[in-house]
Amino acid sequence: MANINQLMKQAQQMQSKMATAQKELEAREVEASSGGGMVKVKVNGKQELLEINIDKECVDPNDVEMLEELVKTAVNQAVNESQEMVSKAMSKITGGLNIPGML
Repeated sequence: MANINQLMKQAQQMQSKMATAQKELEAREVEASSGGGMVKVKVNGKQELLEINIDKECVDPNDVEMLEELVKTAVNQAVNESQEMVSKAMSKITGGLNIPGML
């Protein structure tokens, strides 16, 4: 019976650590850019887009597709980096266990 109680206590501790880490990660930001820094974006640990900065020099009404591609590339890179940041932080807490429903 002691083993079950110990496992429950460990699970509660892990849950508490995960909740704390999730709040900390939500506040952290990741910045990515494309086009040599002409398009910059920021996302948080929840993969929410916080900011987009576009250099005026890359705004060409005759080449909207290029700007769209630069924005898409920067956003995807920032989201991937944010997901990696979250994954690494949660892996430290869970010891590598894959727990569904994490951030």
